[in-house]
This record gives sequence, C-alpha cells and structure tokens, in this order.
Amino acid sequence: MKALSLKSLQHEFEYDYYMYVPLTIILNSCIGSIAAMSVLGQGTSLLSGIELTICVSLCMGYNAALLAGSNRKFAFWLLVVSLVANILLILITLL
Repeated sequence: MKALSLKSLQHEFEYDYYMYVPLTIILNSCIGSIAAMSVLGQGTSLLSGIELTICVSLCMGYNAALLAGSNRKFAFWLLVVSLVANILLILITLL
C-alpha cells in the first residue's frame, strides 16, 4: 500500500496531469462554492467580504493557472493551498 504524502501526491498529479485537470477543477469549484455559501450565510460585513475575496481568488487562480498552462508543480501547490484555505473557511464559518 502506498503511503499518502504530499511528495507522492505531487508525483501522481504530475504523472497523470491530464486526467487530474478536470477532476480537480470540479473538486476545487465545489469546495469553493460551499465555502462561499457558508461565508455568505454569515451575513454581509467587511470580514465576510475579505473571506469571500480569498475564497474566490484562490479558486479562480487555480483555474486560471490550468488554463494558462503553467508549471505542473505550481498548479499542484496552488490546488493544495486553495483546498486547505477553503476547507478552513468552511470550518471557521460553521463553528
């Protein structure tokens, strides 16, 4: 059984890049929209606006990096940052 580490996940992402592109776009968009919905569920304030800006910027940044054909390593790390930040936003707003 393979150990799950960031290095092995990065290698897998780079090896099967064209398979992971549509899957990660869907995953990142779904997690990002859940985060945006939970942020907007708090109401509208300056803090909610900042959280929403972070959420949308990270999701759009990952999609733009893929469309621009950027480095695979950069795209992987942008995906990781986007997923972690959006999951943290979901957890923070639910608590």
